[in-house]
Amino acid sequence: MTIPEGFVREIRLPQIHDPRGDLTFVEGGNHIPFDIRRVYYLYNVPVDAERGGHAHKELEQVVFALSGSFRMKIDDGHTQSEYWLRDPRKGLYINRLVWREMDSFSQGAVCMVLASQPYDESDYYRSYDAFLAATRSNRA
Repeated sequence: MTIPEGFVREIRLPQIHDPRGDLTFVEGGNHIPFDIRRVYYLYNVPVDAERGGHAHKELEQVVFALSGSFRMKIDDGHTQSEYWLRDPRKGLYINRLVWREMDSFSQGAVCMVLASQPYDESDYYRSYDAFLAATRSNRA
């Protein structure tokens, strides 16, 4: 079973083909359903490492594999899904109140995240139990 589209969905970016190579671009509010307020990326992640393990109260994100691949495990408090990111033109939109975990990073993988807000530690659910309680009260 997959998580409803409003919470998680694939984002496809445009690609311009050229004999010198391909070019992909992203515009906040156009290709991404929010204005981009922060960009960060993960790299040199050991192949056996796990990242994520949290949800956000308000933050929205789109996650891309710019190089290599990794798995996103997604949980909206009711349904769990898995997505493999490996194409730099395809990102995964993750709405607020969605638990995410990342693992199975390939050698040399680079993960880029576009975020709707600057970093704010108070926006995180780092406890899965607290996340589940929030999903029950917010989506009842």
